[in-house]
Amino acid sequence: MLGKMMREPLLVSSLIAHAASYHADTEIVSVQTTGGVEKTTWSQVECNARRLSSALAKLGVRQGDRCATIAWNNRRHLEIYFGVSGAGMVCHTINPRLSFEALTYIVNHAEDRVLFVDRTFLPIVAKLRPALNTVKHVILMGPRETEAQGMVDDLLFYDEVVTTGDQDSQWPNFDEDLPSSLCYTSGTTGHPKGVLYSHRSTMLHALAGNHPDGLAISARDTVMPVVPMFHVNAWGVPYIAASQGAKLVLPGPNLDGASLAALIDAEEVSLALGVPTIWMGLLAALRARGTKPKSLKRTVVGGSALPPSMFAAFRDEFGVELIHAWGMTETSPLGTLNQPLARHAHLDPQSQSDLRLGQGRPPYGVQLRLVDNLGTVLPCDGKTQGSLQIKGHWIVDTYFGATTSALTADGWFDTGDVATIDANGYMIIRDRAKDIIKSGGEWISSVEVENIAIGHPAIANAAAIGVPHPKWDERPVLVAVKKEGATVSDADVLAFFKEKVPDWQIPDKVVFVDALPLSGTGKVLKNKLRESYKDLLTVDRAESA
Repeated sequence: MLGKMMREPLLVSSLIAHAASYHADTEIVSVQTTGGVEKTTWSQVECNARRLSSALAKLGVRQGDRCATIAWNNRRHLEIYFGVSGAGMVCHTINPRLSFEALTYIVNHAEDRVLFVDRTFLPIVAKLRPALNTVKHVILMGPRETEAQGMVDDLLFYDEVVTTGDQDSQWPNFDEDLPSSLCYTSGTTGHPKGVLYSHRSTMLHALAGNHPDGLAISARDTVMPVVPMFHVNAWGVPYIAASQGAKLVLPGPNLDGASLAALIDAEEVSLALGVPTIWMGLLAALRARGTKPKSLKRTVVGGSALPPSMFAAFRDEFGVELIHAWGMTETSPLGTLNQPLARHAHLDPQSQSDLRLGQGRPPYGVQLRLVDNLGTVLPCDGKTQGSLQIKGHWIVDTYFGATTSALTADGWFDTGDVATIDANGYMIIRDRAKDIIKSGGEWISSVEVENIAIGHPAIANAAAIGVPHPKWDERPVLVAVKKEGATVSDADVLAFFKEKVPDWQIPDKVVFVDALPLSGTGKVLKNKLRESYKDLLTVDRAESA
């Protein structure tokens, strides 16, 4: 016997339909790619999204076809999110910072039929176009432009395309397990891998991610996702904001600290989300102007480790709470969020801070475990380090186009991270398995070394790598970028580590560079650093002998 309850499929379109019905006049603020700010509403976004889905059908795009975007966070991108997925097509967001070769591979591997492009990235698409084997339509996200017409053959214009859609079109019903969106990983080796999210997984991710100990977005919030909409669906924020009818502020291409600070104040943003490099820029801008943000209460930080100095600065200088989160493309991305439990209320301020700097606890719908190299499950005692594995309702099963499962034999996904988990479920990423420094039989966390270095007042950014050593197998080397105008020596930096870590964890050498090599998603390419400095310690020893 089955339960006697309604069976309504969990579809992305239901989110935007809800926002349009019950939060119709709530504002959507969008910084336009070509300049200026435009304001619309959930009702108008939903109407345009429905018309877009109808227009795409008239262009011959069918259910299951992939429609790619290369775009900033703006109103048209939001309409594409819901219009494409809501019609049963697949919204494939692409990182424009990737190499020409990677972009070509991704579009062709996904077999995209349509490519939406922001004006900024039209020159890139013009270069790519001859190599894109399956793309039938390129649509510029804006009004008709005479200059743009000559850049790509048969270029269509978004504003005109939308008007060809039926105003009275309705969202279709279909199986909730059909795909809704597609994102590719930003692996530093090999081809990127596609992760195909379903409507069901996306909806469950949005619902679970917004619990009170999660993002806790309400209709009273003004939310600004600075995390790009091409990074794992902007961490699910557009879906969560629609489900609650929150005001949404989309910052477009202007992501420098001063622009973000001005936008936060102008639109009374209460919650913002992004990676640490974004918040470093905002912190510098706030310090330069010398005033607190008027409305900002919380920021969610993910993508890489949260430096303790940044956490303390936002809290102590500006009264802004930083919430640490962790996830991956393969986890949709929410794996953990860091909020304290009632039992932590008695902790002193320093212990509270130490707790909040970890990656946090999994929400309902996700399970974590640690295993050793033989697959034996390890204890959750807060001390034992092991390979972090995850399973749950919004975790990848098989990569797009692959024929074999991405999971272990017993159904878990191996994240490639080394972590600890304590008795309360708090997880701390100690390092990527490939980045941890193995020295004399001991493990040194590159993340911990980097966080200490970034805390130095003269260091803007840093990466710690393991470099071959004739005696200790590997030793840490710090590759650092000085703050503009700063004067600091390697001895100064190494002295800064004293009493913060044991002597054997202090880097053997500091190398100053103008900039760190970054991937298309802003991650430090440590494989390139390891290759560049692989002989550093052995050469030094040979020269000193």
